[in-house]
Amino acid sequence: MIEMKDISKVYENGVVALDHINVSIDKGEFVFIVGASGAGKSTFIRLLFREVLPSSGALIVNGQDVVNMEHGDVPYLRRGLGVIFQDFRLLPDKTVFENVAFAMQVIEAPRRRIQHSVNSVLDIVGLREKYSCFPSQLSGGEQQRVAIARAIVNSPALVIADEPTGNLDPDTSWEIMDIFKKINGGGTTIVMATHDKEIVDIMKKRVIAIEDGHIVRDEAQGAYGYEN
Repeated sequence: MIEMKDISKVYENGVVALDHINVSIDKGEFVFIVGASGAGKSTFIRLLFREVLPSSGALIVNGQDVVNMEHGDVPYLRRGLGVIFQDFRLLPDKTVFENVAFAMQVIEAPRRRIQHSVNSVLDIVGLREKYSCFPSQLSGGEQQRVAIARAIVNSPALVIADEPTGNLDPDTSWEIMDIFKKINGGGTTIVMATHDKEIVDIMKKRVIAIEDGHIVRDEAQGAYGYEN
C-alpha cells in the first residue's frame, strides 16, 4: 500500500523535514503518526498525496510511483485517496450534500450513483438529516463529519488524516474516531497524524513516532509516548 525507501525532504530554506525515512504500511492497517510540532509529521502526510515531493528516495502509494509520475497522472493518484484536514476545507457556499457530491462530480460520476453514494456516506457519518445545511450552520464536529464523508465517498483504498480531531472537544473526537474505526473495519487503510495522546493510547494501533525528521519508534500496538 505504502512504501517509503530512503525518503528525505529538505525545504528551500534548508530545513530538513525528513531524513532517510524507510516505512512500509500494508493494506488495511491503521497507523498513527506522532511527534512534536515540527518533527516532520505533516511533511510525511503531504508526501502521500503528492502535495510535496521528496528531495530524494522512492515512494510508492497504492501501487503508483509518486516521485516519477507525470503531472497529468496526479489526479488519478488522488482519486484512490481520501484526505482529511484539521480545518475541514469545506466549500462554504455549498450544502452538506453538495460538498460531498463535489468529490464525485470531479471524476464525472453518473448523477444516480452520486445520489446513492452521498446518501450512503452521510448515513455512515450520521448526517443524513443535515444534507441541506451549509457549513456555517454546523458545529465543528459536524463539519469534520462532512469532511470525512467527502473523503470516503469514492471508496478510497487509503484515507490520510492530518490532525482530524485537533479542533474538537474530547467527546466529539471519540465520535470521529468511531467513524474511522468503522471505515478501517471495512478494509480501508488509515494513516493519521495526531497529537491526541488519549486516543492513541486507548486505541492501541500501530504508532510511528518521528523526531527531527527521523523515525525513532515503530510499534504494532503502540502508545503516544509523549507528554502533552
